[in-house]
Amino acid sequence: MGRYKPIIGLEIHVQLSTRTKAFCNCPADVFELEPNTAICPVCTGQPGALPVPSLEMFELGVKLATALNCKINEYSRFDRKNYFYPDLPKGYQITQFFYPLAEYGWLMVNGKKIRIRRIHLEEDAGKLLHAGDSITEAEYSLVDMNRCGIPLAEIVTEPDIESPEEARIFMEKLRTILRYIGVSSGDMEKGALRCDANISVVDTETGRQSNKVEVKNMNSFKFVEKALEYEFERIVNLMEKGEPVERETRGWNLSTKTTVSMRSKEEAHDYRYFPEPDIPPVILSREFIENVQKSIGELPDQRVERFVREYALSEKEANILVEDKAIADFFEDVVKRTNDPKETANWFLTEYFRLIGEHGTEKLKVTAETFVELFELIKKGTISRNMAKEIFQESSLSGKSPKLIVEEKGLKQIDDVGELEKIVVRVLEANPQQVEAFKKGKEGLFSFFVGQVMKETKGKANPKTVTEILNKHLRGS
Repeated sequence: MGRYKPIIGLEIHVQLSTRTKAFCNCPADVFELEPNTAICPVCTGQPGALPVPSLEMFELGVKLATALNCKINEYSRFDRKNYFYPDLPKGYQITQFFYPLAEYGWLMVNGKKIRIRRIHLEEDAGKLLHAGDSITEAEYSLVDMNRCGIPLAEIVTEPDIESPEEARIFMEKLRTILRYIGVSSGDMEKGALRCDANISVVDTETGRQSNKVEVKNMNSFKFVEKALEYEFERIVNLMEKGEPVERETRGWNLSTKTTVSMRSKEEAHDYRYFPEPDIPPVILSREFIENVQKSIGELPDQRVERFVREYALSEKEANILVEDKAIADFFEDVVKRTNDPKETANWFLTEYFRLIGEHGTEKLKVTAETFVELFELIKKGTISRNMAKEIFQESSLSGKSPKLIVEEKGLKQIDDVGELEKIVVRVLEANPQQVEAFKKGKEGLFSFFVGQVMKETKGKANPKTVTEILNKHLRGS
């Protein structure tokens, strides 16, 4: 970063995977529902409707706070955050401002502790649908209130993040944790994980620090990083010109890859917070908190440590395998059957992930039995490792067993020394110039001869036997 250093703090909204909304019995999973079909007088703020907090919201909140090493407050309270917006029918949001659920946590990112200032529970607002490419070009807008009242946990970090890349990595690690403990889908494209970032810049030579700018509603890891990179450069340019950096809220424009001013930054007093009169303070018993904490399974970092310890994997290998819980679970299922963690990890990190990248997990029909059969065929010398890669791909896409593919296609490895020797001799006789060049010292041609033999046998020759025969003919060894 040179002379200028960014100071970044994140405010992250996590949609909790509850069955119902935060304060009523309407369903919380509304992503695919028709607009305004999952609403009631409570979540739309009709006169006389009274909110009742969801116990499940607190259970998931305690899980999240525990996973992020927070101090959980037995006493918390809801407040009203007053502001007007067309998709907020009550004219206020029920949130926790004065007494949040949890505080003083942290998350380790690449060996560095990023502090969590607080986690508070709140409800989401609705959604505006603009009849145009943008709000300024739309002739009219429609309101979908299905999201009104969906339970959110807002995670507020301290300004400990020192680069846009670190912000992205923090978000990625957070999502992995959310999915591991089952508190949220973390699906950013569905609005289940959203990020606002606060950034200011310090001139390390003069100590001068810019005003803080907020970048709102980024819904992809890539956008978080790109928006912060852009904003850092914009602020630095202003500082170098001696121009003021406005304290404001900006939005990320995907089409122009820039941030645009939305409004001046609000202060807490702008929202006229006061205690929510319809919900009494929430008292969580120590027994309730401890019971919830006991239900949290193994966290990603703990699993990485176990993979390194039990399976002798490198930390880098373990981190990649653990990133997706479903894949990590599948890996362990396969290892139980193959009893060969290192070889299994190698296949996952190369061939399996390659196929996922090309076809997506949902199209693959790989089972633990696929790996067991494949490993047996390799160990018995029935197929070569190169052939095994082709068989694995076909088995993964068709669902056929590796053994059946070998039988149907006649792919059994050729081990017969006599048969392979005839092929080697034929290859050498067909390439006299290359043989002469090899004998004059062009050692690199050895792989050419191996390749020619493999071509003749359609990849079925035992590479070890081919190498031995070629050595005998070319080197006399």
